[in-house]
Amino acid sequence: MASASQPSLIASLKVQRRVLAALLVRELLTRYGRHNIGFLWLFVEPMIFTLGVTALWTATKSVHGSDLPIVAFALTGYSSVLLWRNMPGRCIGALMGNLALMYHRNIRALDIYAARIIIEFAGATISFFTLSLVFILGGWISPPEDFLTVAAAWFLTAWFGAALAITLGALSHEYELVDKLWHPASYLLFPLSGAAFLVSALPPLGREIVLYIPVVHGVEMVRDGYFGTKVEAIYDPGYLITCSLVLTVVALIATRWVEKRLTPQ
Repeated sequence: MASASQPSLIASLKVQRRVLAALLVRELLTRYGRHNIGFLWLFVEPMIFTLGVTALWTATKSVHGSDLPIVAFALTGYSSVLLWRNMPGRCIGALMGNLALMYHRNIRALDIYAARIIIEFAGATISFFTLSLVFILGGWISPPEDFLTVAAAWFLTAWFGAALAITLGALSHEYELVDKLWHPASYLLFPLSGAAFLVSALPPLGREIVLYIPVVHGVEMVRDGYFGTKVEAIYDPGYLITCSLVLTVVALIATRWVEKRLTPQ
């Protein structure tokens, strides 16, 4: 029985890999085309946003609750926000523009979401790594004190963002209100996400409130790995993992529910 099922599993994985590869290429060409710098916009765009925020915070001498260099603070904070906030924006309404693809039996709604999430993850990750390298070599910031903690925080934040994106993407196909509400909600979440402050710098009540927001734990964990003993990071990775697990289950249920209601065009 095991030997009979193993080739089937391997064949399914190969098909899944080809489907994702095709969707990734299609999405990149559709979004960035073949002109100018093409797919390089994948990570140049988030780099420009991060550099813009860094320059703005530096010029205005923003107060962020610590004596850390503003460049390092902006890099770790805003890069983390871009990682999770852009994913839902790309997944909301994704099925509507790809209904024709649903005629192919090997393409599922989850594949379309996964392709867009992978692209956003790759763009934010390359941007964060490149800017970190440039700033480190330029002497503006020091290398991370604990690279593994930074990597773990990065992937946990991406996991939460991916689960949130799939959930909102699936629900948006049935309810237009999701798209209308997400845009103002994403802007409201930015100042509460931990990108512009340290949790330890907040008063007790404010600290208690923001720690209910899962992404705050991811940002704090990134800074803990980056700055180590230079900051007092307050976070609970178990809380972020639990929220991500629950949201992942909701995302899968919502996607399955929407797939049954899809009408390919």
